[in-house]
Amino acid sequence: MELFEKMPSSKTILTAATSLTASAILFKSIANDLVPQQIQLFFSSRFQKLSNRFSSQLIVVIEECEGLTTNHMFDAVNVYLGAKVNGSTQRIKVNKPDKDEDLEVSVDRYQEVTDSYENVKFTWIMKSRGIKQSEKSTNPKTELRYFELNFHKKQKEMALKSYLPYILRRAKEIKEDKRVVRLHTVDYNGTDYWSSVVLNHPATFDTMAMEPEMKKELIEDLDMFVSRKDYYRRVGKAWKRGYLFYGPPGTGKSSLVAAMANYLKFDVYDLDLREVQCNSDLRRLLIGSANRSLLVIEDIDCNVGLKNRENENDTTEDDKITLSGLLNFIDGLWSSCGDERIIVFTTNHKDRLDPALLRPGRMDVHIEMSYCTFSGFRVLASNYLKVDEHRLFKAIEDLFRRVKVTPAEVAGELMKSNNANVALEGLVKFLQNKEHEVMTRS
Repeated sequence: MELFEKMPSSKTILTAATSLTASAILFKSIANDLVPQQIQLFFSSRFQKLSNRFSSQLIVVIEECEGLTTNHMFDAVNVYLGAKVNGSTQRIKVNKPDKDEDLEVSVDRYQEVTDSYENVKFTWIMKSRGIKQSEKSTNPKTELRYFELNFHKKQKEMALKSYLPYILRRAKEIKEDKRVVRLHTVDYNGTDYWSSVVLNHPATFDTMAMEPEMKKELIEDLDMFVSRKDYYRRVGKAWKRGYLFYGPPGTGKSSLVAAMANYLKFDVYDLDLREVQCNSDLRRLLIGSANRSLLVIEDIDCNVGLKNRENENDTTEDDKITLSGLLNFIDGLWSSCGDERIIVFTTNHKDRLDPALLRPGRMDVHIEMSYCTFSGFRVLASNYLKVDEHRLFKAIEDLFRRVKVTPAEVAGELMKSNNANVALEGLVKFLQNKEHEVMTRS
C-alpha cells in the first residue's frame, strides 16, 4: 500500500512524457540546424546499411524502363497486380481509354499489395522518383516509376526463377483475355512517342474482295510466321516479316491491314514518315512499339527523300530521314529490338521504290491489290446486299471482263440502296458508263 502511495500520479507521468517529447523534438531541431546535412546523410546511410545487413528481407527493384528500352517485367507486374485488386486494396487507378468498352484497373503508387505464391508471401509496392532533365534532353518523361518486391532472402532463387516467370506468363494470359486491337499514331508528347485509340475497323478476311487463292496464301503465310519463334532464333534472324501491298487507290490496301490486325490480334502502329523529325527518332519509335504488332508505312513512294539512295546527298533541309536510316530501321541491328513484328508497306507505284527496299528481308511478300474481279464482287454483294445469286450476276460478270473498276467503286455503288435489285441495276449502269468512257477515249 505504501508502495502505491509513493508512485507519481498519472498527471505527473503525463507531464514528464510531454516534456521529454518536447525535448526530443527540440534536440532534433537543434541537431538539424547545427549538424551539416552531409554528416546527417552519412550517419543515416550507415544506419540503413547496418539495418539491411541484419534484415532477413530482400528487395528486388523493377524499373519502368532501362534507357530507351521498356521493361516488360514492369508492364507484366502492373497487369498482374491490377487483377489482384480485392477488398483490402485501398487505392487503385482506373483508366477509361477513348472508345474502350472496359475500364483499365491498376494499383496506385505507394499502395502495398501482398501476394502468395506456393505458400510464400511476397509484398509489392509501386514508387516513383523524379528524372533530372538536361537542356538537350528530348525525353518527355519527368519521373521514373518502379516496383519494389519484398520477400525473405531464402526465397531468392524461387522468386527469380519461378515467381517472376509465372507473373510474365499470367500477365500475358490476362492481356490476351482482355485484348482489343489498338491503332497507334506518332505523338511526341505521348509515352514512347506514340498515342493510341481502339481500332474499330470491321474488316476481316471474310469481307475482303480478294481472289480466294491469294487470300488463302496470305493467311497461311501469317500462320506460319507466328508459329516460327524457335525457327527464327535457330537461323539467327530477327522474328519479323515484311509485306508490300501495291496497286491503284481504292483496291483495299488499308482494309487488308485492318483484316490482318483483327485476324492476328496485333496492334497497328501507323508510321507517317513525314511526321518523324530524324533518324534517331525513327529508332525511338521502333523501340517504343510493342511486340506482336503491325508497323504500317503507307504510301511509301510519297515520302520525300526515300525514293533512291543515289539522291540522299541532294535532300533538302526538311528531308531529315534518309533511305539508309529507314533500311537500318527495318533490317539493321535496331530491327532486332522486339519480337513477332510485321512491317507493312503500301504504295500506288511499286516502280518508284528503290530496289534496296524491295528485297527479301525487308519486303518478303509482295501482294498486288488490283482491280475488282467477279469473285471479289461476289464477296462484296454478299456483304452489302446479302445476296449470293441474282439474275444480273451474268451481265455483271461479262462487264468485269471488259471494265477496270476498284473494289471501292463497286462498294460505293452497292451502298446506294438496301434493295438488291436497285443496287445491282445501278452497278450495271455504272459499269456500262465506264465501258463507254473507255471506248470514247480510245
